[in-house]
Amino acid sequence: MPKTAELGQEQEIVPPPLARTLRVDELKEGDERVIEVNRAERDAIAALLDLRALDRLNFTFRLHPRGQGCLALQGTLAAAVTQTCVVSLEPVESTLDVPVEVEFWPVPMIDDLAAGPDEAASHGTLDWPEPIEGGKIDLGPVIYETLATALDPYPKREGVSFEWTEAPSTSAEPEQAESPFGALKRLK
Repeated sequence: MPKTAELGQEQEIVPPPLARTLRVDELKEGDERVIEVNRAERDAIAALLDLRALDRLNFTFRLHPRGQGCLALQGTLAAAVTQTCVVSLEPVESTLDVPVEVEFWPVPMIDDLAAGPDEAASHGTLDWPEPIEGGKIDLGPVIYETLATALDPYPKREGVSFEWTEAPSTSAEPEQAESPFGALKRLK
């Protein structure tokens, strides 16, 4: 299996969970395209993102040239996900409809951007551009990362709440807040 060195340690190169490579020269400006993610890929993504289910995942998009070999993508990610409630551990179903805007740049332009730390701000780039490598772009990472960041980090079923209660005191002394040092003294 291929490996890469990072800070003197070897790490495995993990293939992306989703790949959708498109040739730039085959794309027509403004054409709307749809990527439907199949069941096996959805199951793999669900496992990586700790989802109970990922019943639907598709990506509708249009590409527009920006000049200097750059492309701008505008699209929408649609998904039907089932997460686990952080309080009751019951399933929480939700649908996502997330707008996506991404720029694709030739690799040399990205390298130039990386050379100067203040360059991203001067170009008006909020998000780092994705690479155009060998005349191809890969929308798989865009789809996966958009889904991962759109998920509710603390899903909760409607009507479920978590209320913290203190355990009753076992001492006969009047209750008062215990200091951290008092807790350490009890441990000793």
